[in-house]
Amino acid sequence: MKQKAFQDYYPDELSYCYGCGRLNEHGLQLKSYWDGEETVAIFHPKPYHIAIPGYVYGGLIASLIDCHATGTAAAAAYRQEGREMHTEPSLRFVTASLHVEYVRPTPLGVPLEVRGSVEEIKGRKVVVSATVSADGEVCAEGKVVAVQIPEHMLPKRELKDQ
Repeated sequence: MKQKAFQDYYPDELSYCYGCGRLNEHGLQLKSYWDGEETVAIFHPKPYHIAIPGYVYGGLIASLIDCHATGTAAAAAYRQEGREMHTEPSLRFVTASLHVEYVRPTPLGVPLEVRGSVEEIKGRKVVVSATVSADGEVCAEGKVVAVQIPEHMLPKRELKDQ
């Protein structure tokens, strides 16, 4: 049986993100996994993810860092609580801050490896650093401050028979 990605555990009502939502058929559908103490995702850019011929659009790189980091934040929060990702209440994170440094142009036509590591977990906040690499060379570095989704952003669930 294949390991489930962090994003596969998100409840349906929170699975529409353009970058990582499994229910967004037009989105990137990024999938992140634990790799020891780090997290990893592999993304295969399509020809239309172009900036200039031969290179990936920088906004895509920022999206990969963003979604991988918020997924990492959720997985790390579950891990810190000693819980499996399928348990309730669901832990879902959104971006409070995103910083990206473009180290070198990212080539199009090769798989991109996104790696994350948790720098800090404090209350409802998780700080994650991430890199995007192509052919073993780091092309971008980022840092995301992720916060547990505020109550007012949660979709209202219908009350079942009371």
